[in-house]
Amino acid sequence: MNFTGEGNGAFEVTQMDHNTSIEEILKGFEPVELDALGNLRYMNRIDTKYLFSVSKLPELLLSIRSEYKALEIEKIRKFSYKTVYFDTPELHFYNQHVTGKLNRSKVRIRTYESNGLTFLEVKQKSNKGRTSKSRLEKEPGDMNHIEQSRLFLNELISSNTEKLKAVINTGFTRITLVNFEKSERITIDYNLVWNNLKGETVNMPFLAIAEIKSEKSTSQSPFFSQLKKQGVRSTGFSKYAMGMAIVNGAPKQNNLKPKLLLIKKIRDEFIGNGTV
Repeated sequence: MNFTGEGNGAFEVTQMDHNTSIEEILKGFEPVELDALGNLRYMNRIDTKYLFSVSKLPELLLSIRSEYKALEIEKIRKFSYKTVYFDTPELHFYNQHVTGKLNRSKVRIRTYESNGLTFLEVKQKSNKGRTSKSRLEKEPGDMNHIEQSRLFLNELISSNTEKLKAVINTGFTRITLVNFEKSERITIDYNLVWNNLKGETVNMPFLAIAEIKSEKSTSQSPFFSQLKKQGVRSTGFSKYAMGMAIVNGAPKQNNLKPKLLLIKKIRDEFIGNGTV
């Protein structure tokens, strides 16, 4: 078990091998192919997030195997994602989030490593709690250039897009589950890592982030019911804002402090379960 002080490394723990058991459990889910997701891949939805120790993940997956199918692409059910976030020199998008703006945006380039597809994405949240995502396909692996996409960006966001620059990178592993009856899609992200343009890195192998994506309330979701049994409550969370705070040292506004405390609590639970 390694900690690196109370600075950026305060959240770091040694990587542990939980992937084997998760991979074995995923084999017990019925598969669903990407093309079959159909209208579950809606771009206008309600997103509800949950943070918990990755040590809970095997039990959660076992409890819902009969309720969901797992996305499978070329016999793979766990997928690696890489993302580069963009912001203005004044950190316009970051400040929208940490100051609690109801209407806010994020601009990113994301590569889906399973198939190499790369998209410039603009994710927007409205004051009614709905999330929309617009995206433009790019050359595979082009994670840095948005100059040729100004028209696309200008149609979606009001800030000066010419000032946008890459500010932080993220990577994670994702599992996607679908429940056709509930018109519901679940993503579970873990193996999280952030790194900035200076080469500074923070890893959080103890953290899992689940997100229920649906067009209506999540109260009837079987996954929500299992999270509730485990004492896991919904919470707002932005990988971008958290990474900017803990890696880039962006100002930690008051509404990030509860998230930082929750992450520390989850880390301590992970350690207490003897998973490192």
